[in-house]
Amino acid sequence: MNATPPTAPTPAPTPPDSVPLPPRTLVLGATGFLGRWLVLELLGRGEPVAAGVRGGRGTAREHELRSWLRAHGADDTALTTVAADLTRPGLGLSPEDDARLENVRDVHNLAALYRFGLSRAEAHAANVAGALHALDWAAGRPHLRRLVHLSGYRVGRDATPRHPLPAAEADALYARLGAYEASKQLGDAAVRVTAARLGVPLTTVNPSSVVGHSVTGEAGQYLGLADLVRQLWYGRLPLLPGSARTFLPVVAVDHLARFLAAVPGYDTGPAHAHTVLDPATPPLPELIALLAEHLGVPAPRRLIPVGLVRRLPRALTGADPETLTFLSEDTYDTASADRLAHAVGLHHPPVAELLRRWATRLVTDGFGAPPSGGALAGRFTDVAGGRSYLVGDGEAPRFVLLHGPGSDADVWRAVTERLDAPALAADLPGLGRSSPVTVPDDHWLAELLAPVRTRPVLVAHSASATTALRHATTHPDTVAGVVLVAPSFVGPHTGGPHTGRPAIGEPATTSTPPASHRPGAGKRAARRLRRAGCPAEQAEAAALMRACPVPVTVIPGVPETAAPPATTRPAGSLPLPYAAELADDIRASTANW
Repeated sequence: MNATPPTAPTPAPTPPDSVPLPPRTLVLGATGFLGRWLVLELLGRGEPVAAGVRGGRGTAREHELRSWLRAHGADDTALTTVAADLTRPGLGLSPEDDARLENVRDVHNLAALYRFGLSRAEAHAANVAGALHALDWAAGRPHLRRLVHLSGYRVGRDATPRHPLPAAEADALYARLGAYEASKQLGDAAVRVTAARLGVPLTTVNPSSVVGHSVTGEAGQYLGLADLVRQLWYGRLPLLPGSARTFLPVVAVDHLARFLAAVPGYDTGPAHAHTVLDPATPPLPELIALLAEHLGVPAPRRLIPVGLVRRLPRALTGADPETLTFLSEDTYDTASADRLAHAVGLHHPPVAELLRRWATRLVTDGFGAPPSGGALAGRFTDVAGGRSYLVGDGEAPRFVLLHGPGSDADVWRAVTERLDAPALAADLPGLGRSSPVTVPDDHWLAELLAPVRTRPVLVAHSASATTALRHATTHPDTVAGVVLVAPSFVGPHTGGPHTGRPAIGEPATTSTPPASHRPGAGKRAARRLRRAGCPAEQAEAAALMRACPVPVTVIPGVPETAAPPATTRPAGSLPLPYAAELADDIRASTANW
């Protein structure tokens, strides 16, 4: 159930005494969302790279970057880290680190503060003064080939930039656009004017909204368009700002990383500017409708003009005024970027599939709050007239796991890691990340298992025990047997059979899964619990267990001694000691099935 890395297996860690080759490329902002993907791309091309890291070598930031690179298949022996601070002249480099960068020929400045609600001083220090510090340092490199400055797709369109702006004009710009967008415009103009004066070969790259990886959907950035998807997912987007022609183009993060890596070897001459976006991106209303259908949630009922949203109280709209500057009907000239991409054999991935994979990953990652233990390789698929969220092997699983009303498929993470066999877990209809359906749960389960080629063991917790027994009784040829974990009808719902021990589910986790905050999820879970507690359903479940034509075994709930304090347990999964015990019990009881 763990996410599959998008590239090769993780290589061995770098030996402490290894000496990287002298770097030829410096990436500033290397620990950021886009910076790490660029470093990954450059290392994959065999390029010796230096990463500017706040604090430098031996810091948590360096460790996190190297761990991420290795997890994505990179050999980081050609990576040098230096302590860099863009808010200081000379990048704050020590003489030793500056000497390490003597052979640098390409400088990528991807460092910026991308956050709404910045103060003007914060935004200026990072996005204007910081950009000029990077330029000034690059101008002193004896072997400089090109400085690549990452800008924004709604800036840099003026043919004759001005820097510095008169104070009154700068004040008006900050008042109209907000600190982030205004500072990006001023930084872009400052770099272009100053590079021409210093004779620094410059390319500004203006990307649109950067979304996830084209294959895995992996994101890592949750502002802008991602926030609209978050509101859509949680049912907080009844009205969509903009018009039918609002255009919010996207670009895949891996496409942009490859594009940036290719720029220094392609561009020649003093100055270039490339706007990188996929022109096939549908207008915003169509884009949101596509994602609503994919996620199984209602699309916004109507559009609301951006001007009206600006005038309404933020407490009513929930919209940050700074985000509204990105909503326009403008189109963009991508001719120069298209020529470069064609020359190096680079093509945008199909945009609809890119958006679906990205949205799935956003949901999996909890929109920036992934569960402890890493994101699961989940996906959405149509089951019984709704969109169901599945994790694991959907074709040949040995085990199919059904959670209880107080959790979602993530509760099984630690168990499946210890089962040593293919497993499939799914969020039940109307719970977790799956949308409701109009058919009973056992009918949903039958359709879920229709593509499965094996006869898996059904592992069902709590109230899901009845669903598993109904399916096994009706379709005995599709399953090898049933394992009931703390079934609600055997003992009290809060305990295992005759033990008084707590059952798995919400009481055994640190918090309710984030998806439970979706509209109606709590009520649907409560209804399931009440239904499971009805004498008639409990009697039916007991009768089904006695008459079930396939083997059935019962495993009690979580032993009290196995449950450490909530603050030490992974959110959304079972306590690790109990997960290992439960996996052992499941394997032992089903060994001959």
